[in-house]
Amino acid sequence: MARAVTPQRKAINTIAAWIIGLLIFFPILWTILTSFKTEAAAVAFPPQFLNFDWTFENYTTVQERSSYFRHFWNSVVISLGSTVIGLIIAVPAAWAMAFVPGKQTKNVLMWMLSTKMLPPVGVLIPIYLLFRQFGLLDTRTGLVIVLTLMNLPIIVWMLYTYFREIPVDILEAARMDGASLRKEIIYILTPMAVPGIASTLLLNVILSWNEAFWTLNLTAAKAAPLTAFIASYSSPEGLFYAKLSAASTMAIAPILILGWFSQKQLVRGLTFGAVK
Repeated sequence: MARAVTPQRKAINTIAAWIIGLLIFFPILWTILTSFKTEAAAVAFPPQFLNFDWTFENYTTVQERSSYFRHFWNSVVISLGSTVIGLIIAVPAAWAMAFVPGKQTKNVLMWMLSTKMLPPVGVLIPIYLLFRQFGLLDTRTGLVIVLTLMNLPIIVWMLYTYFREIPVDILEAARMDGASLRKEIIYILTPMAVPGIASTLLLNVILSWNEAFWTLNLTAAKAAPLTAFIASYSSPEGLFYAKLSAASTMAIAPILILGWFSQKQLVRGLTFGAVK
């Protein structure tokens, strides 16, 4: 029998949650504040929290120096492209592993997950050479391919977990009514797993949007997304902290807004099947 939560315990939990939340959010808040400082104020000691002269000069300079919207559009195409292709591949794969498991299904899942333990730099040279051979360097198509492959194990694992919570009897009833495999996946399985698929989609978009290693090594100018846009403010002359913070704020703003408005769907999907 579960114990009742006392008011004192509830208050402690609330305070602890706020403290943890503020600690996690503080780097983002500091980045945003620094973006409104001059370069001198950005490196001042002791640090200036609110007692500085606010300026929008960094945002103007960042936009004049490089096209924010071109990088933004590259990020949108790459993130959505890799997510959509990943889902197209992962939904049938997760369906097969969840509802038609074989003796090696668990081993295959573990093998897929183990590929995420390999440092990306370990496969950078062969992938770079392949991309150069096929003309995929500095192209959005190349980044879509590599990010799809990098995130596919996570997508399959998440969808497999969600699909396992769907009663098999429903799918068997659809088969008895004459539903083909394609109709079973599209019209029966997918609508029932919408929360899980939505959270998987959102998580993959976030992972692709924030990916820096592959974007910095496989792009130069044409297909450079916002992560490369941020890195461009690190130069041999040093770091321009205020301008770097402005570029970072402009890069993370879209994904923060997306996460804020979709937090309900994301939490619902991540807890999908947790309570039967």
